[in-house]
This record gives sequence, structure tokens and C-alpha cells, in this order.
Amino acid sequence: MRYMKILVLGVVFGWACSLPAEASSSIWYNSEGGKVRLVTTGKPDEAGKIRGVLDIALKPGWKTYWRDPGDAGVPPQLDISGSTNIADAQLSFPPPQRHDDGYGKWAGYDRPVSLPVTFTLSTPGQPATIDANIFLGICETICIPVQTRLSVDPGSDPDNATDAALVKTALATLPSPARSDFGISVLSGDHETLVVQAQSPGDPESVDFFIAGERDYMFGAPVRSEKDGKLVFAVPILDRPSATPTGGGLYYTLTGAEGSVDGLLPFP
Repeated sequence: MRYMKILVLGVVFGWACSLPAEASSSIWYNSEGGKVRLVTTGKPDEAGKIRGVLDIALKPGWKTYWRDPGDAGVPPQLDISGSTNIADAQLSFPPPQRHDDGYGKWAGYDRPVSLPVTFTLSTPGQPATIDANIFLGICETICIPVQTRLSVDPGSDPDNATDAALVKTALATLPSPARSDFGISVLSGDHETLVVQAQSPGDPESVDFFIAGERDYMFGAPVRSEKDGKLVFAVPILDRPSATPTGGGLYYTLTGAEGSVDGLLPFP
């Protein structure tokens, strides 16, 4: 279980759904360190999916977290259980940056960021409304957990070009699938360390490796080394499940001078 090591002022609550949605987006919810809203493309596609973003406009000097914020943060979360005709919502994450706040190293963003969201309709072809509880942490010298509820009626303005352009731009920031010349391979490690070798075009000094702890895994900050022209990251395994999970894997992102890629690693 992760505990926040930085001072928390308390959860900031807001009920944005009490006001009408603007076009195919929600209203902005304002907090001390920035503001958040939901934006959608309005129309679902043929598979019954609506594309959108969780739009986080940070004030200068404030930061927010990646999908795995380390042992001292709050990852963005979205609960759509109060929605109508929405079966699922999946957040995606642009490549993060490494930060060190003096309490620990963590992955996140120090500028405004739009996190793509894919909403899946329960019954394609039927009207849907999105009523989402949002929870995320934003930090300056202290961390403020922000909780609010944002509502969108995607059908109220299904052809809003501005909203659709924002979603398209956010999707373009996502990592590409890993490939043979830009990705990682797992090396022999031990019960307490995950070791990977990174392949990346461009300057090796620009390369960083991020892995998300899921299924009861928890990781420390990667330690990089270079030897014989090979770039290696050794990642401390701080906690792990009693039995190795089956199916799926651990999400990772590799960043470098020429962009970013992502993929799944087998459970160590």
C-alpha cells in the first residue's frame, strides 16, 4: 500500500455536475493548483466507443502524476459508475518525466496535460451520458488530492470541431508500440530486481524507463548503467504478490530523443 510522504492539505471536493455541460465537454473544475475538465468527440464510433480526454490545466510550478506515481503520490483515477449507457472508461497516458521532490523520485507531468480516455457504450446506438468521479493529485511544494464530479452529454453537441481537435491532438501524444530498435528486453535478475536492456535510436543519455506497478507489484526508481555499448535499467521490486499473476503483464514506457514507445513486460 502506498502512503503519501508529502504534506497533504486535505481532499478538495467539487461538484461540477450541478452546472450544464459546455458542448461535448464538461465545465472546468477549478482547484488551487489548476483546473480539470472532461472533453469528448461527441459521436461514438462504429464500435460503440467515445474518445475523450481528461484535460488537466496546471498552473506554473505545479505537477501531477503518471499512472504509477511511485510510493508518494496519487495516480489519476476515473469512476464512471454513475453514468448512463457507459460500460467502461480506460485512461491512457502520454510519456511522463522523472521528478525528484526531495522525498523521492516519481513519474509525472510539470505542464498542462490531456490524458486520453476511451468510453465504451453498454448498448451502441443508444444515448449515453457521462457522469464521472475524478480523483487526482496535483503538487507544488505540497500535494493536494483533488476530487470532483464531471458530467458530459456527448450527444448535445456531437460535431464540435474544437473538442474533436483537442482529443485528436492528445491521442497523437501517446507512445507508439515498441519495436525491435526502440523497446526493451528482459535480462536475468533476481527476486528483488527487474533488469531490462533498452534499445533506442538517438542519444542514449536521453533515454528513460518507466514501469507501472500493478497486480500488487511495487517498484522503486530505475537505476541506469551503460556497459559495452548496452543501456541497462535495474528496477528494485519493493513489493510483489505472493504468487506470480497469469495473463497480461506490466505496462512500461520507454522515452528517448526520438519519442516514446510502450508495451507489456512479463511479470517478474
